[in-house]
Amino acid sequence: MDDIDAWVWWLVGAVGLGIPLVVTAMPELGMLAVGAVAGAGTAGLGGNLVLQVVVFAVVSVALIAVVRPVAARHRTQRPQLATGIEALKGRQAVVLERVDGTGGRIKLAGEVWSARSLDTGRAYEEGEQVDVVEIEGATAIVM
Repeated sequence: MDDIDAWVWWLVGAVGLGIPLVVTAMPELGMLAVGAVAGAGTAGLGGNLVLQVVVFAVVSVALIAVVRPVAARHRTQRPQLATGIEALKGRQAVVLERVDGTGGRIKLAGEVWSARSLDTGRAYEEGEQVDVVEIEGATAIVM
């Protein structure tokens, strides 16, 4: 084992961390794998074992400290551009046929949709403007 260079062991460690990353989808393992690649680079450039471990630790901790909060922020944010059904929520529509708690028709985004009132006791007459609150299947829930 003494005839294998240290940088090879670091790369083996990086691959060893990369496999569970793919299986578990834990990004922290990827950040540790990048740290191991940095340790391999340090070993390849002739750094001693202490320097290799320090580089591994610094790169890994820096990636976890910087990338993880950014990724968490992006995971919780809604997309900037709403598409499909999400783009229709909150839009206004015009009542084509009386809409009440049991049904009706509206014109929404240039298309005719079936609709029903959010408040089952409320009815909207032809020509009224309504707001789309939710989409359930092919039915717009309006108020």
